[in-house]
Amino acid sequence: MFRPSKVAAQNNAVRQTAGDVVAFTDANSTWAPDALKKLVRVFADPDVAYVCGRLNVQADDGANKEGLYWRYELAVRGAESRIDSVTGGNGSIYAVRRSDYVEVDPRFGHDLSLPYLMVQRGRRAVYEPEAHAYERATPSTEDEYRRKVRMFEHCWAIVLEGKMLRRLRPLYAVEIVSHRHLRYASGILHLVLLGTSIALLGHGTVYAVALGLQLGVLAAALLGVGLPRYYVLVTWATVQSLVNYLRHGVPTTWDAAEGTR
Repeated sequence: MFRPSKVAAQNNAVRQTAGDVVAFTDANSTWAPDALKKLVRVFADPDVAYVCGRLNVQADDGANKEGLYWRYELAVRGAESRIDSVTGGNGSIYAVRRSDYVEVDPRFGHDLSLPYLMVQRGRRAVYEPEAHAYERATPSTEDEYRRKVRMFEHCWAIVLEGKMLRRLRPLYAVEIVSHRHLRYASGILHLVLLGTSIALLGHGTVYAVALGLQLGVLAAALLGVGLPRYYVLVTWATVQSLVNYLRHGVPTTWDAAEGTR
């Protein structure tokens, strides 16, 4: 049975609307009662074409379950928005001016593609931290790893095929390279550093220290220590997703793994 992608469904829905602003969410997200109002008010700035809100990750009992990684992500998003524009949004809560909406390749998705496409058109993509959405956390780090692999497959398609660096303002181009390209290459860069440290061991203290730190993080991850294990698995997900992309390409749809958001 043919299943169109989420983006294909969104494209079809936008074609049938007449409103000035279109807003989107994920099937497993809920919004605060005032979230839409706080998203839409940002469009009072005529330069803004895209705005994403704040995703709050919750445990089953409703308690906050945001880890260091997600808090860092949100801090980066806020800084990007103040400096120029965000380099990525999230599918749980965002809105676009209908006149600025772009029908992207269904493999790309909106989270990463819409912000840079807005900037390429001379517009802004911003973050509104007061517009709240809520989702349940993945049950385990291993579930999060599988989710990240699927997500990064789409990210690699955009980085390698999406012409992200065309017609960007200089500062935003630096943001894209730093916060997207280098981030998705982090697994490869770690492997290069590990190989270099091993090859140059005995040629300087710096190489011994670098190798010791890497092996320490890997050992802590194998022992199940929370933050090191999460960091290693998410970083390795960038490598596994690249291998999957090069071998099989990127499907426009997938069957959600058990327990994932």
